[in-house]
Amino acid sequence: MERTTLDLWVGIFVVAGIAALVMLAMKVGNLSTYNVSETYQVHAYFTNIGGLKPKASIKSAGVLVGRVTGITLDTQRYEAKVTMSLDKRYQFPKDTFANILTSGLLGEQYIGLMPGGDEEMLKDGEQLKKTQSAVVLEDLIGKFLYNKAAEPAK
Repeated sequence: MERTTLDLWVGIFVVAGIAALVMLAMKVGNLSTYNVSETYQVHAYFTNIGGLKPKASIKSAGVLVGRVTGITLDTQRYEAKVTMSLDKRYQFPKDTFANILTSGLLGEQYIGLMPGGDEEMLKDGEQLKKTQSAVVLEDLIGKFLYNKAAEPAK
C-alpha cells in the first residue's frame, strides 16, 4: 500500500514536470497562443530581415499588436516581403514606419511599428511603405574594423 502511494506521487510529479517543460518550450519557441478573433493583413518589403521568423511578434509601444504570418522573396524586387496579421483593435495610419528590432543584444527579432500622422488608416491588404531593415551585427563589426584599418597611424 505504501509503495503504491509513493509511485502515484512520483507519477504526478513527472507529469507536472513534463507539462512545465512543454510550456517552457512553447514560450521559448514563440509558439504561445495568440488567438484574436479578427485581424487584418498588411505587408512590407525589407532589404534584409536578419533572423526574423514567421510568428514573430509585432509590437507598437511595447504592446503586442500582431504576428508575422509569412516571409517570401519577391523575385521582381529581390527584397523580402513580410506579411503581417494585425489585431483589428489596433488601427494604424498609412504612413506607419516598420522597423525590424532585436530584444536585447542577441535576442529574438520582432517588428516595431511607429505610427505616423496620416489621418487615413491602413486597410486589409495594404502595404507599409516606410521600412527599416534589420541591423546585422556582423556588418557593424565589419564596418568598425574597416574604419579602424583606414585610419592613419599616429
